[in-house]
Amino acid sequence: MISQSNKSGLRNPWVLGMMALITVVLAVNATFIWFTMKDGKSELVERDYKTKDRKSNDLLLSELRTKQALAWQTEIKKPKSIVMGTPVVYEISITDRDGKPVSGTLDVDAYRASDSSKDFTTSFKEVAAGRYQGYINFPLKGYWELHLRVQRGEERFGVNTDKFMVDVAS
Repeated sequence: MISQSNKSGLRNPWVLGMMALITVVLAVNATFIWFTMKDGKSELVERDYKTKDRKSNDLLLSELRTKQALAWQTEIKKPKSIVMGTPVVYEISITDRDGKPVSGTLDVDAYRASDSSKDFTTSFKEVAAGRYQGYINFPLKGYWELHLRVQRGEERFGVNTDKFMVDVAS
């Protein structure tokens, strides 16, 4: 018989399961809220979110203006085939706006979009004025990019290559 005084409904496993599920959901949500508010400030939104992008845009525009003012030209001799685990030689020539060689330091960042933990940097040697040479050993197959960073005194210049494929040895 069903009535207000009958307490057997609370012993039903379905009712107990639903009550336990609701309790767990509420506890998890309360834990998330506690973690976001625990230091007296909310971490849900950054305080300077309006100006943060503006600062980075100004920095980006400054770098682009500097790059255009330098007008350095790069020429990269790429290997015909690139195989994972095999060092390949790259030759890079850098000239200024007047065609004169740029002597300085050259670092090459190998960037793989799908696995940033395998990114690495290699320093190239200057073998002649404005001509650099270095070996790169790609640890994984897939698509890679190179980011070149040249520095001569206080002048800095950067350029990126197109994506290219690193194959597995056959």
